[in-house]
Amino acid sequence: MADVLSQAQIDALLNSVRSGEKDLKKSPAEQEKKYAKYDFASPRKFTKDRIKMLNGIFENYSRVIGSRLNARLRASCEITVESVEEQHYYEFSNALTEGDVLALADVDIKDAPQEQPVMFYLSTATALSMMDRLMGGEGSVDDDLDSEYSYTELELRLYEDLVQDIISVLGVSWENYVPIRFTYNHTDANPTLSQLLGVDETVVIVDLKMQFTNLSGRMSICFPGDMLMAVFAEISRENPVRKVAVEDKSDEIFDSLQDSTLEVVAEMANTQLYLSDIYHLNVGDVIDLGYSKDSPIYLEIGGYQWFTGRMGTHKKNMAVKIDDVCYPAEQRSE
Repeated sequence: MADVLSQAQIDALLNSVRSGEKDLKKSPAEQEKKYAKYDFASPRKFTKDRIKMLNGIFENYSRVIGSRLNARLRASCEITVESVEEQHYYEFSNALTEGDVLALADVDIKDAPQEQPVMFYLSTATALSMMDRLMGGEGSVDDDLDSEYSYTELELRLYEDLVQDIISVLGVSWENYVPIRFTYNHTDANPTLSQLLGVDETVVIVDLKMQFTNLSGRMSICFPGDMLMAVFAEISRENPVRKVAVEDKSDEIFDSLQDSTLEVVAEMANTQLYLSDIYHLNVGDVIDLGYSKDSPIYLEIGGYQWFTGRMGTHKKNMAVKIDDVCYPAEQRSE
């Protein structure tokens, strides 16, 4: 039996049809299907695996700067990665206003400097809140803050101090892949007037959400596509299968071991005696070991019996002639 709609459900359905949210001519499956548009004129430069790698790098980076900001600002700050997307540069630059500030960082890949800088953007409210905490405040920001707010000279100096600390630890997150050093260059107080990259140039934008107790803001990092291509090329060249190459030093280790000393103990037999018997032992007394003179003896190395042999002499010295290997398999596995 079909479900019966209540009057409230019927009214909600009718309202959604009138507002255009639902089309009764289409099936529910057709209404739910949504497809992302793909621009074939400018194909993607970075595969999903590359984007996933960047997402993992910045997950680690968000934890690093989160702990640093917690200590420096003396406040709880939770930082999470919201998105890592490949876009055109104009999509990043068009979102900036005259009052926004960009911090530019130079990039060295294995001590090879790159021409294009990495751009860091902190939302105005977030930056002002962090500055207020640096000065001993509670991080409160006016709710009616002007969207075209311009930083003062003092605020710009505090801004530079903050982003220098944030930029300095970015290279740590790349250490598992390739050595990269990010160095603060300068602060651009009016990025809308400077053309740092071509408008149609491919970039990767990383958006980080910064959650304080009384404020939620964001930080965006814009990576030029050519710079990232150089990074991924270096990663592929060093680790073609993303495995760390291990240098074979077995010969060197074996040469060092050959010169080391090791104690070898030849044990003929063992027996147990009472302490009173040992106390009354005298020169010439005979102890019965329970073994015949032709019984094999054991050579112990490292506390394990490795070989069996027979006692004899060699050039007037006591010696043992090895007969067989007796090192058990269960001891080898250890």
